[in-house]
Amino acid sequence: MKLFKHITVLLFLLSTSFVFSQVEFEARVSKKKLGVNERLRVDFSMNQNGDNFSPPSFADFDIIGGPNQSVSNSWINGKRTFKKTYSYFLSPKKQGNYKIEQATIEIEGETYSTSVIAIAVTSAVSRPNDPNTAQTIPEGSIHLVAEVSKTTPYLNEAITVVYKLYVSTNTGVSNWREINSPKFNDFWSQNIEIKGLKIENGKYKGEDYRYVILRKAVLYPQKTGTLEIEPLSLNLTIDIPTNRRDIFGGRLMSQVHKTVSAGSRTIKVKPLPETGKPLDFGGAVGEFNFNVTTSKDALNANESLQAKVAVSGKGNLKLFQLPKLNLPSSLEVYEPEYSEKINTYLSGMQGSITDTYTVVPQYKGKYPIPSISFSYFDLKTESYKRISSNEAIVNVIEGPVYGASDNNIVAEGAPNQRSILNNDEFVFVKTEAQLVSKETNDFFNSTGFWTGLLAPLLAIPFAIVFRRKKEERANDVVGNRLRKADKLAKRYLSDAKKALGDKEAFYVALEKALHNYLKARLNIENNAFSKEKSKELLEGKQVDSAVILDFDTLLENCELARYTPITNVAMQQDYDKAARTIHTIDKQIK
Repeated sequence: MKLFKHITVLLFLLSTSFVFSQVEFEARVSKKKLGVNERLRVDFSMNQNGDNFSPPSFADFDIIGGPNQSVSNSWINGKRTFKKTYSYFLSPKKQGNYKIEQATIEIEGETYSTSVIAIAVTSAVSRPNDPNTAQTIPEGSIHLVAEVSKTTPYLNEAITVVYKLYVSTNTGVSNWREINSPKFNDFWSQNIEIKGLKIENGKYKGEDYRYVILRKAVLYPQKTGTLEIEPLSLNLTIDIPTNRRDIFGGRLMSQVHKTVSAGSRTIKVKPLPETGKPLDFGGAVGEFNFNVTTSKDALNANESLQAKVAVSGKGNLKLFQLPKLNLPSSLEVYEPEYSEKINTYLSGMQGSITDTYTVVPQYKGKYPIPSISFSYFDLKTESYKRISSNEAIVNVIEGPVYGASDNNIVAEGAPNQRSILNNDEFVFVKTEAQLVSKETNDFFNSTGFWTGLLAPLLAIPFAIVFRRKKEERANDVVGNRLRKADKLAKRYLSDAKKALGDKEAFYVALEKALHNYLKARLNIENNAFSKEKSKELLEGKQVDSAVILDFDTLLENCELARYTPITNVAMQQDYDKAARTIHTIDKQIK
């Protein structure tokens, strides 16, 4: 009987030990029904340590926090208690019925899994009460604001957008990331670099806040009417104080996540007034200076000088064309070389743009460089202004006289001279006819006879040479491919010039011209063409890095132009730059 009693106690202890040693791995959620604007907490807990934890995919949720891992290990009355938890904070993507699928873990060689949990997501609730959601933050503690310098600008007038994040003094932001970025459609835009975030004190709606400037951008509206600036949205990690304190009495902080948006802004763009608009107005808006200068005012024939047409000041410098310089036809004038020195600040573009003409006189004389005008819209006076250059004279001191064989012709631009006539002026005109009849039948000894006889014989060597040259040219595979592709590049450049004003057609033709030219010059196969490959080959041909950068920039412009608004001025500048770059590579390539 006593033995039976001992056996019973032993079996009871063994069964109790077995019960306490059973593995528990389960999933718990903070709620099974929540609004689409609420947050869900999911805990995966186990009573023994394991390896290779694999969470579910959470395909219908955004993970805004976690996994956070916590471990507790204690001994109470000689009994060990162990608990390990993986926690996730989720945000539902939309309304509907979803499932938290199984999670798995390996414990002592065995794989355990949790049960599937059904979750119902309803429409947004007015006041979520989940303590783990960002809505527990006091109202008005965080604001993302887009400050626009002017909401009713003129066409091509610079405005600025500054994005500021205002945070109340009892709240902190430890991290942020952009969810939606504004694209600034229908604006020419440039972001202003911010070097480090600087925390400043300020006021928002009369209340004290701390704020940081997250982004700055300068915008030039490219069309009139009502335009919209898309919102900037951020996901923030926010530190808020709790009622708990650490062992030193300091208040503990809790981290939650919140999405904030600056909201869209509406800009009403005014057209430039028609009253007083000059006929030659090219779209310049701002405050400018204008001048035309020459590098020399006296030189010899066949020497060169540079004539510069320059606009400097503050305004939309990259968005209009300079007036053309008209010179006498007797001067040899090359296409102008465009250059710019422009900095973009928060107040807009500042700097200068220049067209430099190379001029080569051929004859002795004095040549006028006529006055030309530049007009722009002045934002301060809201009126049009015109600046005219001074007329200049280029004196060609030494060189041939135009029409030297005839004293009645002088160089264009030279002072008018009186025409002098003499009695022999028309001596070459015969006033009496002296006709002589000449008849001959001796064809066999005539020039025509011997020419007809010997010409075919003399033509045989030329025909042989021509045929050999033709065969050599036909066998020159590389040369033929080079010439053919070069013709294609010129043809596409011509197509691009014809398509100026049509953004899609222009940039397609320009991109084809650039590709065909480079493939021809560097002997690149179609399937091997890439920016990296072309850059490597150009560097191997000792082409300047600045020219290679210009070529890459043009290719990028062709790609980006399909998705961004482009002005006619920008298209013209890209065409001129492409022609210059191709010409420069031709000269530098070795």
